[in-house]
Amino acid sequence: MDTLLLTCEHGGNRVPAAYAHLFRGAKSVLASHRGWDRGALTMARHLAKRLRVPLLAVTWSRLFVEPNRSAHNPKIWSSFTKDLPRGERERILARWWQPHRTAVEQAVAARIARCRVIHVAVHSFTPELDGEVRNADVTLLYDSRRAREAALCRRWRTELLDLDPTLRIRFNYPYRGAADGLTTALRRLYSQSRYLGVELEINQALFDSKRWRGLERSLAQTLDQLVCG
Repeated sequence: MDTLLLTCEHGGNRVPAAYAHLFRGAKSVLASHRGWDRGALTMARHLAKRLRVPLLAVTWSRLFVEPNRSAHNPKIWSSFTKDLPRGERERILARWWQPHRTAVEQAVAARIARCRVIHVAVHSFTPELDGEVRNADVTLLYDSRRAREAALCRRWRTELLDLDPTLRIRFNYPYRGAADGLTTALRRLYSQSRYLGVELEINQALFDSKRWRGLERSLAQTLDQLVCG
């Protein structure tokens, strides 16, 4: 039996008031793809409601502290925060980074004793980056060394295409599924017989049209089949 857990690591672009001075004049950057994953939290909330499963989300900007990176990864800090004193960065990690990591780890641990956990981290990507147009609507990121994650994603793609053959679906694009992130950290704790981690990436262009509601229904329906099937 499988159980589903949803997370959203880049759901907002807020900055705590105590650190707002670091981002003075950076409103446009915070509102861009650098500051957050536009549409991801809306999608994650719809999926959680339809499927009646828990959602753990972060609404602080990743430019403040990157919740989808390990604490030791230099990329956890942006150009706005990397020069803060070490003690201040440690306080930020303890106050704003660690709670989400702990909550997800505890949620997985509580469920894994009873069944296998399918963890879907909901993200979105900008349609164009540095002049390159991303040629995908939905992408699924997984660790290609874990056969069960690969099988899950292949089945998910098949189910989605059955519902909407026009979808452009790719694997491990535009990012690598095995790169440093929350799912990668959890894979180190649990075997694939107990934990499957997938990052769902959605092209932000879809949120500018009514098509995203059809995608939301398709995602919910296929996830329900994957978990219950």
